[in-house]
Amino acid sequence: MKNFEDILDRIHAAKNARPELSELTSDSKVSVWGNIVWIVAYIVDILRQMFDTHKTEVNEAIRLQKSHTAINIRERLLQFMYGYTLNEEFQKVYLIPGTDEFDTKGMTTEQLEQAKIIKYAAVTESDDEKRVICKIATENGGELAPVNPDQFEAVAEYISQIKAAGVPYTVINFLPDMLRLEIRIFRDPMVLNATGVHKVTGLKPVEAALQEYMKELPFNGELILQEMANKIEKADGVRIVHIQSALTKWIDADVGDYPEEWEQINIRKIPVSGYFKIEDFNGINYEI
Repeated sequence: MKNFEDILDRIHAAKNARPELSELTSDSKVSVWGNIVWIVAYIVDILRQMFDTHKTEVNEAIRLQKSHTAINIRERLLQFMYGYTLNEEFQKVYLIPGTDEFDTKGMTTEQLEQAKIIKYAAVTESDDEKRVICKIATENGGELAPVNPDQFEAVAEYISQIKAAGVPYTVINFLPDMLRLEIRIFRDPMVLNATGVHKVTGLKPVEAALQEYMKELPFNGELILQEMANKIEKADGVRIVHIQSALTKWIDADVGDYPEEWEQINIRKIPVSGYFKIEDFNGINYEI
């Protein structure tokens, strides 16, 4: 029931379906039964409006309550649209007033894909200070990568408008954390040669397993060395895996580049940038 007239029509339809009420046919404005029906319909319509208002108020209260949770902030980062603004005084307004939903009417699928440049996002709270950490990344040639400076400028402005007042935010938009591995592979000589090449397919199953493990790792997910070893052990021709060393380094925000020193990964590690990249496969050694 959308409005008063709809309610009135439904009451009349229900009355007409009852044979015992067939004598109520007068359409006079002073008809007693007609006025009773009108009053009932009016009361029902008032109740409908009250319920609609209540629903709107509850939804708004829920929205405000969750608006600055890590999950909600992450979703809003993924919804960011490059080249569009929240300020109605300028370009297209794409945030529907009173909601976290974006008005994308008239936009094609291709336009939406191009505008939503943040493909990966993670939101956490700093361990040593009251600060929200936002990690973001896009895709370039099928690989995770930071957004470019122009894009980052727009993202930073967007975050300044949606963040909670008084809460400092840090946005990490780094190149990947580098990963240097030294791994001993005990191979099946019937399947793999001394350089790890499969004797039938000509491929390198260990390197493929490592690349697959990195792709399966969630953005800002924890790299666990045991899980990496388990993944490699499932590759064709692999008997035993021994990860001798796993080193990592990440962008130093103060200088904007990687430091010289590497840090040892003991058991597990969450990437500072949100994602890892294997330096090369030169540290993989094959034995029988």
